[in-house]
Amino acid sequence: MNIALIAHDSKKELMVQFCIAYCGILSKHRLCATGTTGKQVSEATGLSIQCYLSGSQGGDQQIAARISCNEIDLLMFFRDPISAKPHEPSEANLLRLCDVHDIPVATNLATAEALIHALERGDLDWRDIVNPTNH
Repeated sequence: MNIALIAHDSKKELMVQFCIAYCGILSKHRLCATGTTGKQVSEATGLSIQCYLSGSQGGDQQIAARISCNEIDLLMFFRDPISAKPHEPSEANLLRLCDVHDIPVATNLATAEALIHALERGDLDWRDIVNPTNH
């Protein structure tokens, strides 16, 4: 599966720790991320990650374009609903696109862990059946 990783500044360390904890599962999939998040996760885990621009430079929009083209199967977007900065990725467009294209999305640690365990069990493979050209 194609998994996209995005994290607001205050959640980047949480994303790194999440990816360290689930490195074994994530290593079996294709990962992409906004620039800074991807760099930090890759350095901490050794995972191969296609890094786009940083969120403030449009990396979230690059991932949004991939979602629109059905090239992303799962989005992990650790967002800060309390103190997000204006330069950080905006979740409204990304969440709307995930809803339009039926993409599972986690916006916090609890939903990320639920989705990663579902991914490990194979519960998210229904997308392969519904749209086999997605990969």
